[in-house]
Amino acid sequence: MDGGITAPTWVAESPEAIAFLFVGLLGGAHCLGMCGPLVSVYADRLSEREQTDSLTLFQVRQHALFNVGRALSYAALGATFALAGSLLFGAVDALSLFGTGVRGTMGLLVGSAIILTGVGYLVGRSSAMDRFTPAPVTRLFGRISGWATARVDRLVGGPRILGLGAIHGLLPCPIIYPAYLYAFATGAPVRSAALLGLLGLGTIPTLFLYGTLLGQVSARRRKTLHRALGASFLVLGYIPLSHGLMLLGVMVPHLHVPFYQPLG
Repeated sequence: MDGGITAPTWVAESPEAIAFLFVGLLGGAHCLGMCGPLVSVYADRLSEREQTDSLTLFQVRQHALFNVGRALSYAALGATFALAGSLLFGAVDALSLFGTGVRGTMGLLVGSAIILTGVGYLVGRSSAMDRFTPAPVTRLFGRISGWATARVDRLVGGPRILGLGAIHGLLPCPIIYPAYLYAFATGAPVRSAALLGLLGLGTIPTLFLYGTLLGQVSARRRKTLHRALGASFLVLGYIPLSHGLMLLGVMVPHLHVPFYQPLG
């Protein structure tokens, strides 16, 4: 990291990094709804290839590659959204005198959206985020998922399972939408890639155990995890919200996180 700060120190001292890690750890159970069926398919294929019900070192490696592929995909998309935000804010700063107002308004919108997502998880309405996905996009996601499922046999037995995991970055997920919005608001591609990668790594324990040992997570435990996930989103959403308010001249308590600043 910049300034000679190591990755573990950055995570320990960065409130946004801690929030992203907790979102990943707590959101792993939610990921089972989207990733669980495909995980089950490729886990069954691995067992058939090994001709054993016991967990082998090869299966562990394949599950690890699959989940690393997911994390890398999230990181790449996080960097893309952040780059788009950086280009927008840079253009606004160059062409008008309203750059601060635009960034402040964007912080309010993004922070509010993330906080509303958190409230949805707290009150058991997490599925409401799915309504914001346009029907054509949903159909496209369905075709991508179908394409991946149809090629599981071809991808599951070697390093190409990494790509199978990476496809999940293109699938709709209520815990990823707010994270991409946050990345856009920061306008910092490298930092956003690290944060989204951290979120992806945080989801690995649940999906790894699901694919190898558990097979399911009880509805009661998932509900508890969703409430904790909602609380994490409230913290994450407050970061851009507070920065947006301060850019608009409203002084509020805030966490010291470096958001996009104009050059010069």
